[in-house]
Amino acid sequence: MIQLMLYSLIITTSIIFFNMIHPLALGLTLLIQTIFVCLLSGLMTKSFWYSYILFLIFLGGMLVLFIYVTSLASNEMFNLSIKLTLFSMFILFFMFILSMILDKTSITLFLMNNEMQSIIEMNSYFTENSLSLNKLYNFPTNFVTILLMNYLLITLIVVVKITKLFKGPIRMMS
Repeated sequence: MIQLMLYSLIITTSIIFFNMIHPLALGLTLLIQTIFVCLLSGLMTKSFWYSYILFLIFLGGMLVLFIYVTSLASNEMFNLSIKLTLFSMFILFFMFILSMILDKTSITLFLMNNEMQSIIEMNSYFTENSLSLNKLYNFPTNFVTILLMNYLLITLIVVVKITKLFKGPIRMMS
């Protein structure tokens, strides 16, 4: 049920993203969609460690984009479109009703008693997911992880050496 709602929210924010004009509104929509995708990936793997790291990486990229956009388009006015707001509310309501109709587990949960619900929750709690994060740091794949760490370190050093000391910001401060 929650995954269907997150899917519908991701689709809605994708539709809203195509109708935005202002760069800061695009960034906010992208940030909201990132939150939804991280929540969905955390629910799918039953471990929020990967989604937390993914969110932090996206947040760092969004910070760079936010600084870039505010330095270029700092004086543009931000208007909220009523047509877009009503359209997004309609899509959200439609997706919510559709997910309630299509989700068979929500209908069967209303018909079950409390003992059956506790047994189902216990079984779902003890099941292991197929993607284990321990495999990332064990013997066969730890070389790939170390290679990626070294690649990121070398990339950081190269970017710092390439940038000029006196030609830093895009817009000159006066």
